[in-house]
Amino acid sequence: MSAYSSVLTLDPVLPTQAATPTPRPRRRLWSALGRALLAWPFPLAVLLLWQLAATYEWVPSQILPSPATVAGTFADLWRSGELQDNTAISLWRVLWGFSAGATLGFVLGVAMGLSPLTKDYLYPTFKTFAQVPALGWLPLLMMLVGIDEALKIILIAKASLVPIALNTYKGLQNVPTTQIELARVYRFSRWQLLRHVVLPSAFPPIWNGVRYGLTHAWLALVGVELLASSEGLGFLIVYGRQLYQLDVVLAAVVVVGAIGWALDRVLAVIEKRLLRWRVEGF
Repeated sequence: MSAYSSVLTLDPVLPTQAATPTPRPRRRLWSALGRALLAWPFPLAVLLLWQLAATYEWVPSQILPSPATVAGTFADLWRSGELQDNTAISLWRVLWGFSAGATLGFVLGVAMGLSPLTKDYLYPTFKTFAQVPALGWLPLLMMLVGIDEALKIILIAKASLVPIALNTYKGLQNVPTTQIELARVYRFSRWQLLRHVVLPSAFPPIWNGVRYGLTHAWLALVGVELLASSEGLGFLIVYGRQLYQLDVVLAAVVVVGAIGWALDRVLAVIEKRLLRWRVEGF
């Protein structure tokens, strides 16, 4: 009889520990609702302070229009189609720039993470390149490619490339060696090791890089549209400032913030679905 089977037959049977009851769906719903409500007091307080400042004219209405005025301007921009047109242009630029930056960043991060020679060649230069913010390249790129769409897409791609490449590289470098050694014991091929061990283990930091990359891409978009654009949400902000229509400025700022938040939430939901295999506590 093997040692494993003797343990099964000789050891006393321990009473089965009662499983921890899983929260009921209604309890989980109320818990999620409670956490969501915690985010509302601060913005509501800011909105109330804004309304009081406008009502009692603590700040001149030409500088700080009331929330009702901003809401009315938002409705006017929506009815005219101006808001939808500029939003669509900005989203299109982010889509193309982020797609290019994410692709290049992932390829570069994988190359540096899997090849020590590539890392020795590229990493020092890449780190230096990463220290210059996207808008720091604006004057040079304006001379090279002008102020057309290529300028916006290149700057957005650069802004998203850096965090994605760095997180991909760090994620591949931090794969636990125990997992790699176990895969070698089972004689995994290089492709099997990459597919079944390395990439799944590195996926969480890679996805964090994607989220940071999209955030940086959205910020770079607004920045470049503020400085070198004749359409888009950033241009709408500049247009309102030039005409001293601060209600237009604030309406566009609210849209920029709402879209940025929505994009991050979408990626968070996708991450939660893709990482169901992760067990809390491990």
